Amino acid sequence: MNKVEIQTHEFYMKKSIELAKIAKQRGDSPVGSVVVRNNEIVGEGIEGNKTHNDITFHAEIEAIRNAIKKLNTQDLSDCTLYTTHEPCIMCSYLIRHTKLKMVITGRSTGEVGGFSSHYPLLLDNTITRWGNPPILIKGVLENECQGL
Repeated sequence: MNKVEIQTHEFYMKKSIELAKIAKQRGDSPVGSVVVRNNEIVGEGIEGNKTHNDITFHAEIEAIRNAIKKLNTQDLSDCTLYTTHEPCIMCSYLIRHTKLKMVITGRSTGEVGGFSSHYPLLLDNTITRWGNPPILIKGVLENECQGL
């Protein structure tokens, strides 16, 4: 990555970290996400499964829902997702279904993760209807994300 790409990734990850801090303050897991298209945030998400008593209220899903609503399309192939934590398997399904071109993460999550678990949906290239897996960039502001 060149210096501009690094600065851009850090800028949007810092926004995700701000959202994660809101989640943490209200008692949810500290996860925040943004969807970006053409250097504009088109969707934001704050983890809220405890706040909303809804297990599907993950930051990545909320950011994608908001992007779909704003852009009026489920095709997010020209968008990038930034998220403080590796997307889980459930979020990874939605990422693949909406064809996000790139996923930038702060830290991995292990056994339930979309690329580090035994079910790496973000890496799978056998489900042809999804097309190519997204480009993955891992560890952006990892220490800050770990500290959440």
